[in-house]
Amino acid sequence: MSEPNLSPDHLQRICDFVYRRSGMSYGETKRYFVERRVSDRMERTGLGSVQAYIAHLIADRAEAEQLINSFTVNETYFYREEHQLRCLSTSLLPGIVAAMVAGEKLRLWSVPCSSGEEAYSLAIWLLENWPLVDAYHVEIIGSDIDTRALEAAQIGLYGERALARLPDAARERYFEPARDGQRRIIQDLRESVSYRPANLVDEAGMAAHGVFDVIFCRNVLIYFDEAARRIAARHLFAALKPGGFVCLGHTESMGRISDAFVLRRLPEAIVYQRPHR
Repeated sequence: MSEPNLSPDHLQRICDFVYRRSGMSYGETKRYFVERRVSDRMERTGLGSVQAYIAHLIADRAEAEQLINSFTVNETYFYREEHQLRCLSTSLLPGIVAAMVAGEKLRLWSVPCSSGEEAYSLAIWLLENWPLVDAYHVEIIGSDIDTRALEAAQIGLYGERALARLPDAARERYFEPARDGQRRIIQDLRESVSYRPANLVDEAGMAAHGVFDVIFCRNVLIYFDEAARRIAARHLFAALKPGGFVCLGHTESMGRISDAFVLRRLPEAIVYQRPHR
């Protein structure tokens, strides 16, 4: 099926639908991107007109999920923005665990986690670089709005491009031998990370995950408009324990979004902290 020539009204209705459900902001400048995805979903559902597809989209929650999945961008790799991982083990965790007792639960959240690279990177980094990793109950949650990405994360198969930044020793230690150009993360690590869906602009859904010591929320706010960013920032703040930290992507900043966080310029990275009081 060729790409549908969406009328301005149809384009706006679909973009508004995606925005309300995800916070991702699209419009006329992304027309080709939107039309490609609508065309694919129309072909898969067998619907021949945009009007019929929009009616189906509104009525069918499963189709809404599939369309949102198609709009997400899951381009990432292991050890992305490694300086933030170094910041986690060198600057953030020592201060956090100083107020804890041995064996207490330490909660880390990777949201969005893509197809698992982001969340598994936390687990591998701590095993390799944080001597106290076994002294605490470290819980790592990976979340994403894209349910297909979460399924892929639980399977844990990755190509060489995703693994390119990992040291050779870590690659050999935590991945099964290559098969058909892919390597699967070992079972112990697959079982060490829990995967659950999350939507940054869904207040109740975000709250259901509880509160965390550190949240990695990288390279997603760039797809939001200012209003959705403010909503996401409010939900991230609520998801942090007092004194907890959020790490954003290197092109993102809380500066113009929220004044609730305290900016911390640490030796390895800039992070944002929820005040203790």
